[in-house]
Amino acid sequence: MQTDPICKMQVDENTAQYKSEYNGKTYYFCAPGCKKAFDSEPEKYTGSRPVGTDEKKPWWKFW
Repeated sequence: MQTDPICKMQVDENTAQYKSEYNGKTYYFCAPGCKKAFDSEPEKYTGSRPVGTDEKKPWWKFW
């Protein structure tokens, strides 16, 4: 069993209909919506974001 990186559901990798490859690793999804979300921003769900590019708001967007 593998964990869907979007919704955290358990997915059987032997029967999964939805999967994607990213950085040499296969990710499995429970539904097409989860796969679509992953494919649009894989670094958001894999933790492979470059250093210094976190999602914190710039100081001027707090007002």
